Amino acid sequence: MAKTKTIYVCQNCGTKSVKWQGKCSGCGEWNTFVEEVIQDSKTIEQVATASKKLNISNLENFDSVNVQRIQLPDKEFNRVVGGGIVPGSLILLGGEPGIGKSTLLLQLAVMLQDKKVLYVSGEESVGQIKIRAKRINIKNKNCLLVAETKLETIAQAIENENPSIIIIDSIQTLTTNVIDNTAGSVTQIRECTARLSDIAKVKNIPIFLVGHITKEGYIAGPKILEHMVDTVLYFEGDRNYDYRILRTIKNRFGSISDIGIYEMNEKGLREVKNPSEVLLSQRDIDLSGISIAATIEGIRPMLIEIQALVAPTYYGTPQRTTTGFDSKRMSMLLAVLEKRCDLKMNSQDVFLNIAGGIKVKDPSIDLSAVIAIASSFNDFPIKDNVCFVGEVGLSGEIRPVKQLEKRITEAEKLGFDKIYVSSYNKNINSKNSSIEIIAMDTVAKLIKHLF
Repeated sequence: MAKTKTIYVCQNCGTKSVKWQGKCSGCGEWNTFVEEVIQDSKTIEQVATASKKLNISNLENFDSVNVQRIQLPDKEFNRVVGGGIVPGSLILLGGEPGIGKSTLLLQLAVMLQDKKVLYVSGEESVGQIKIRAKRINIKNKNCLLVAETKLETIAQAIENENPSIIIIDSIQTLTTNVIDNTAGSVTQIRECTARLSDIAKVKNIPIFLVGHITKEGYIAGPKILEHMVDTVLYFEGDRNYDYRILRTIKNRFGSISDIGIYEMNEKGLREVKNPSEVLLSQRDIDLSGISIAATIEGIRPMLIEIQALVAPTYYGTPQRTTTGFDSKRMSMLLAVLEKRCDLKMNSQDVFLNIAGGIKVKDPSIDLSAVIAIASSFNDFPIKDNVCFVGEVGLSGEIRPVKQLEKRITEAEKLGFDKIYVSSYNKNINSKNSSIEIIAMDTVAKLIKHLF
């Protein structure tokens, strides 16, 4: 008979303790320890199974391995996961509540007309799922729906139906009879994920798991959850805007340097094939405080619009507000403008926004942000046929960026006439380009040139 005992487990990182602790020694969080019952389920049969002879193969035989990926009808999703889904893989999709995780996977399920898909929901009834499917307006008789949270029942349904793809929404709602804990606990999540991983590997079926995230932006549950799966995807965006970004955090079968962009509308999620065209606003007149940056998200080049507003402050401390841009980095850029370009920013409120509601961490948009701030400060507009690319250093120099050719090609394709780059970028080939490439070495020289 299996023995049971009680321990305390941190719900944030999975650290175990024999007694309750106010502060976790593993992650430093407070009041995260919860009492859980664990079972020592080791038996003689399990020990005997573990001691069976291993099937050892030679690495030189990898030429004979030919994995046929499952091609998805969603080209954005297809590219992000590395060119298709590897059979037997476990894919974790995380994101904020209401961002569109369930809609994305349900849309994917009904679009796979030639595959039998089992959609398991632990949060919605079958009727509620059908209401969302009706909004998408795509019918698929091969998409099977079930509302269940017991892992043993789900495993039996998988055995009976033998689907090609399985979607679990969400992993935090599943429970197994082996563990006597509530749904969402660290032990339940870890055990259910391990069981689903075994099913995926044995039956060679890809399984999608939807994961909730904490207020800090991390996937809820133990950190080991992300180590147990093959691919970790984040679906992010601002719910006040229509655009969503699918980003790869981990991928054992492909690159993590690509993103997919979607637009949320009344019929679900639409693929955005050319994000530059939708992220740039169409203006009839030139306005100050607006500049265009040539950035790269993953391996995809795109042009984004940076908006800045500089106004005299009426408070003791000037306001510094950013949307989609790192606030600490903006403070650094303002210090560079004050010190190197003689722009008095210590008595000005500065607001910086990346249009479209997306977040960009690429340092190559520094130059465009600086120009937008200087444009608003001087109330002098920048022409809409000009874009900028370059990282700004503390000494005011314009530092080189990687993959400059892709950025130039994207700007040229969208009809821009000029692009300002760093003079430290080597091998700039402008002979075959219709766009004028202007190289500058410092921000002060560029501001003097423009204004």
